[in-house]
Amino acid sequence: MLEFFADYGLFLLKALTIVVAIIVVISFAAMTGRKAQSEVLEVEDLNKKYRSVADALRKAVSTRGEAKKAAKQRKAEDKKRAKEPSGRPRSFVVDFKGDLKASAVASLREEVSAILEVASEDDEVIVRLENHGGLVHEHGLAASQLARIRDRDVPLIICVDKVAASGGYLMACVASKVYAAPFAILGSIGVLAQIPNFNRMLDSHGVDFEEVTAGRYKRTVTMFGKNTDEDRAKLKEELEDVHQLFQEAVAKYRQDLDLAKVATGEHWYGTRALELGLADELLTSDELLGAKAADRDLYKVAWKIRQPLQKRMMANVESAIEKVAEAGWRRKLESRLPR
Repeated sequence: MLEFFADYGLFLLKALTIVVAIIVVISFAAMTGRKAQSEVLEVEDLNKKYRSVADALRKAVSTRGEAKKAAKQRKAEDKKRAKEPSGRPRSFVVDFKGDLKASAVASLREEVSAILEVASEDDEVIVRLENHGGLVHEHGLAASQLARIRDRDVPLIICVDKVAASGGYLMACVASKVYAAPFAILGSIGVLAQIPNFNRMLDSHGVDFEEVTAGRYKRTVTMFGKNTDEDRAKLKEELEDVHQLFQEAVAKYRQDLDLAKVATGEHWYGTRALELGLADELLTSDELLGAKAADRDLYKVAWKIRQPLQKRMMANVESAIEKVAEAGWRRKLESRLPR
C-alpha cells in the first residue's frame, strides 16, 4: 500500500510539473506580445503539384542525360504557361473534414464565397468530404453553403473516400454528382437523441433538482429532473419532424431515391450505396482528380484560420490535464487489480 501511494504521488508530481511548465510558457508568450487571429485564403495549383511529383520520380529512375532533357522541357512548358492562359476549364477543390459541430463550416463559407466570385459557366467545384455527422443545425448550415454553389448553376461534385453519414450525407446529397470509394460509408438518414438521466442518483443522495420554465414545452426530457411519458412523446415528435425535414432535403436533390428504403437510419458501403442510388459512381477522389488533370486546371482552395498562440496552447493544456486525470485514475485502478 505504501509503495502504491509513493508511486502515485511521484506520478502526480511529474504531471503537475508538466502542467506548470506549460502555464509558464503561455504566460511568457502573453508577455512577449499578442498576435491576433489571422485568416488567409490559400490556393494551390494541383496540376503543378502532380507534375512536380512525377518529375521527381522520373528524375530518380532516368539517366542523367534523360533527366536533364526532361527538366529543360519542363522549364520551357512552365514558362509558356506563365505567359499565356491555358484556356482550359477550372476545377476548384475544397476539403471538408467534419466533426460533431461541423466546425469546418467557418472555413467552408469563405471558400464558397471566394469561388463564386470567380467561377464561370465552364468551371466546377469538387468537395472531398469526410463527415460522420453531428448537430442538425450545424450540418444544415454546411449543406446550405454547398447549396449556394448549386443555386449559381455551378456543377458541384462530392467525393466520399471514407464516410458521409447522417449530417455528412445531408451535405453530400446537395451535389450534382456523388462519387464514392467502394468501401466508403454513406447514408444514415435518421435522427438520434441520447440523454443520460441522473434523477435517481440525485434522489438517493437527497439532492433536489428545481427547474422553472415558462412555456409548456420549453423543456421536455431533462438530464436531472424526472422525465414523464409526455416528455418522451414530445421529444419523439420533435425528432420525427427533424427526420421529415432531412428526407425532404435529400429528396430535393436526389429525386430518384426510394426514401422509404434508405431513410431508415441505416448506412451502406459504397457498392451497396451505388445500388440504392445514394451515390452515382464508384471512384476515389485520387482517381477523379487524376483523370480531370488531363484537360482541366485544378486549384485547391482553403481558408486557413490560425488561432493565437495563447489559445492554441491553452487548448493543449486542457487536453493535457484531462489525460493526466485519466491516466491517474487508470494507474490507481491497475494497482488494485490482482497480479
